[in-house]
Amino acid sequence: QHSVGLVEKNYVYGDIKHEVSVYVKVFANSPFLVCMDLARSQEELIDPKYLWTGPDGKKLEGRRYVNITETGKLMVMGFKESMSGAYTCTLSHKIIETTTQEERETFEAYQFMVYAYREADHAYQVFVRFTTRECELAANRLFFEELKKILNIIISDLTCHITDSSCKCHSVKLPKQGLLHELFVSFQVNPFAPGWEEVCHQVPYDCEAATNMRVQEARDRIGEFFHKQTYALKRRFQTVPIIHYMDHSFSVIRIDSCRPGFGKNDITHKNCASCCVVCGPGTFSPNNEVTCQTCTRPRVKMYGARSC
Repeated sequence: QHSVGLVEKNYVYGDIKHEVSVYVKVFANSPFLVCMDLARSQEELIDPKYLWTGPDGKKLEGRRYVNITETGKLMVMGFKESMSGAYTCTLSHKIIETTTQEERETFEAYQFMVYAYREADHAYQVFVRFTTRECELAANRLFFEELKKILNIIISDLTCHITDSSCKCHSVKLPKQGLLHELFVSFQVNPFAPGWEEVCHQVPYDCEAATNMRVQEARDRIGEFFHKQTYALKRRFQTVPIIHYMDHSFSVIRIDSCRPGFGKNDITHKNCASCCVVCGPGTFSPNNEVTCQTCTRPRVKMYGARSC
């Protein structure tokens, strides 16, 4: 018998032997959690009854945010961090002895661990190099400040900005050539410039997707800017500049971060390794880093803590 076709797209079956992990995007509806395993769902059940309890241990029946079908499937709607935790269902049904017609009732419990998650936020770390006449030049610092201003202007309409910028001057000895003085510039293209929240309120259901699109556009514009650089800088400084962009020195890496109360953990959550999953009880994340920290005195019993 081929069971693969029977796993419907939006159903998650229970498993008597161990709890089943389910990841639900914040604000979305959960898939249907089925109060039986796949094998059980292929059999006939006599007088089945389903009892669902939520993470607080109380009955879920009749709560506004749940939809329980008559065949015992549970959907949790508009999922929030605080709804994370253990969802348990007890299935009871009758077994009738063929010979004696005697009835007895049997019970099975299924547990689902349901976690809220968000997509990771992206930022981009950019590295570029410029040649300069010498490292002690006052113009180097002025140039760097000017460069940051220009870049910020290019991406300001995307509510992105330049952060964590640094500029170091090194003398570089090239094979078969003399010494060159180079400015090693690095900065982050970050999507959280003041006012980014308003942009998000227009799409609260998928803020991350919108933010990630904006910052990718910002990254592309900046890449474009450096590709046109050799020409643009000559025009901007009337004299032939002492500082030149080094062709093809532009490189970029993506940096992921999570919203406060969320973190990545590819060991605990290997089925959602790239997701920012809600911090579990006893852990917290106060900032945009990617890991939930452990509380020293774990008083926190809730999911999604931002402090201990």
